[in-house]
Amino acid sequence: MSAGVATKLQSPWRQWLVSDSPHSATQAKMGRIYRGWCSFRRSATAVFGFTVIAGLVLMAVLAPWLAPGSPTEVMLDQRLLPPGGAHWFGTDELGRDIYTRIVHGSRITLYTVSLVAAIVAPIGLLVGTTAGYFGGWLDRVLMRLTDIFLSFPRLVLALAFVASVGPGIGNAVIAIAITSWPAIARLARAETLTIRKSEYILAARQQGASAARILWRYVTPMCISSVIIRVTLDMAHVILVAAGLGFLGLGAQPPSPEWGAMLSTGREYVFDYWWIATFPGLAILVVSLGFNLVGDGLRDVLDPRHAG
Repeated sequence: MSAGVATKLQSPWRQWLVSDSPHSATQAKMGRIYRGWCSFRRSATAVFGFTVIAGLVLMAVLAPWLAPGSPTEVMLDQRLLPPGGAHWFGTDELGRDIYTRIVHGSRITLYTVSLVAAIVAPIGLLVGTTAGYFGGWLDRVLMRLTDIFLSFPRLVLALAFVASVGPGIGNAVIAIAITSWPAIARLARAETLTIRKSEYILAARQQGASAARILWRYVTPMCISSVIIRVTLDMAHVILVAAGLGFLGLGAQPPSPEWGAMLSTGREYVFDYWWIATFPGLAILVVSLGFNLVGDGLRDVLDPRHAG
């Protein structure tokens, strides 16, 4: 009885969301979001990935409460302790609690991922839509510039940049962003080429809309879904490159609890004290997998060419 009552109470709201004849733009937009969420949650792998990312965000926000201790506190009398009740993930060579360092290190990972996404998405969209819409010499110049960046392996280019300007988390973010925007630009250009001769674009031109207005109001929104998918899938690569830079000592500097730097330290003890390298490595693996699974789920929802 209670389930039936709940269904009846929810049905008007659901009917409003799934209505085939929305009465406003807001209703139509909310309906698309609701249908997309329903499609997304039908994928168990996508839901798992979303749970991992949500867990990363919560871990970063609640780090002082989840791990009240200091991630940089040195306790030489407790060095190299195995996982147990006092130290869930054990301690490292300086007696620092690995669980505490991983929890606080999630903030560095989330900071890196968020900042890189905030940089590469606008730059890639701007370069790609501009090149695809105007074409001609501007397209050739922008795409040749993009090809130059794409011709170098990402990690090699990031290493070269950080080595030239100096190590640090800020320089690492800039280096990763420099290597990530060309793929977004290529994708945005391809999307723009398919829609620039559409009837609604031609109608906007005839009404006197400027090129900047057409790009902002009509072209960019059509590219956003593909860009979101690409950025989400690229976040796994961002995490791996950031960890690689930290592993080589070019990312976040000690004693910051960056997962790649922790992995680098743990490699010296991997045969005798396996937990020092294992848990940071697992953190990198799980979070990278989470972003890949969410990206696949978003592609199934937002890209009609991959809809099941």
